[in-house]
Amino acid sequence: MTLSLPDALPGDPRFFGRQGPFSIQSLAEWADAEIVGQGEAGQRMLRGVAPLQAATAQEVSFLDNRRYLPLLAETRAGAVILAPAFKDKLPEGVVGLVSKSPYLAWARIAARFHPVPPSRPGVHATAFVDESAVLGEGVEIGPFATIGANVQIGAGSVIGSHADVAQGVVIGASCRIGAHVSLSHAILDDRVTLYPGARIGQDGFGFAVGPAGFETVPQLGRVILGHDVEIGANSTIDRGSMRDTVIGAGTRIDNLVQIGHNAQLGRCCIVVSQAGISGSTELGDFVTIAAQAGLIGHIKIGEKARIGAQCGVMSDVEAGADVIGSPAMPFREFFRNVAFLRRLAKKDGKPDA
Repeated sequence: MTLSLPDALPGDPRFFGRQGPFSIQSLAEWADAEIVGQGEAGQRMLRGVAPLQAATAQEVSFLDNRRYLPLLAETRAGAVILAPAFKDKLPEGVVGLVSKSPYLAWARIAARFHPVPPSRPGVHATAFVDESAVLGEGVEIGPFATIGANVQIGAGSVIGSHADVAQGVVIGASCRIGAHVSLSHAILDDRVTLYPGARIGQDGFGFAVGPAGFETVPQLGRVILGHDVEIGANSTIDRGSMRDTVIGAGTRIDNLVQIGHNAQLGRCCIVVSQAGISGSTELGDFVTIAAQAGLIGHIKIGEKARIGAQCGVMSDVEAGADVIGSPAMPFREFFRNVAFLRRLAKKDGKPDA
């Protein structure tokens, strides 16, 4: 087999739709950026986005890290999104789109060229939709999807292939439910995205110890996902035991994350891959949990706190605190301990006199 590679630029047409071309002026307005450079540059038309080293005069590129300034000096891009500190480094003939938030500007412009594809209204012939389910205008139901009794799906939402939406689930407008997602005992607000393989609403890990062994405790709560929440591939969120498990609006959860029953996450939290949050733990707004961190149950993490990678959190964390290590401790204390251990290691190993 001979591979067919149409080009090396982002946005392979086999996988990504494309819009445009757009003028530099319209892109600057879209991204709230200032045009710096050629006099009539605003009317120049651009067709897409590309990295600095590959972009041509028809593409927009991006710089947000001083380490890549040598690539900026050599780029052939038609325009480059960059911070004010770098605008005097623009090579001749390259237009600058100067933004105080260059990464945000890049996200907006890239999404302008490659928007999320709209739903394709209709129910695939192989899908099952219970007669009591209510589908809003423009809903797309993919192959072999299953929609249970009394499900409600808002306008413009997409249900991927082999997804299982169980009885009574409510899905808001413009949601994206990926392939092989299982969704039960849950209420989703608008614009929620569940990536392939996510498991939402299954039993929490609750059991009592009886004379003959373990006995399962009924899990009678729900999962509530606020608007604009994204849940990564193969992540799991257990439904509550008595109260609901709640994920606040705008929160982003990476792949392979586990969230236990009754957990309460605030607005715009970030939970990175392989982190685990035990039951009944509460996170304030704008909390960040880094990769492979583990949080025991029944603790509170204050607003804007940051939990480092592989951190073991066993007690409450104050608002705005940065912690790392296992058991978790403030960053400065952790690195003082590391420095002390390194000094000990440099000794000859003999006990002090």
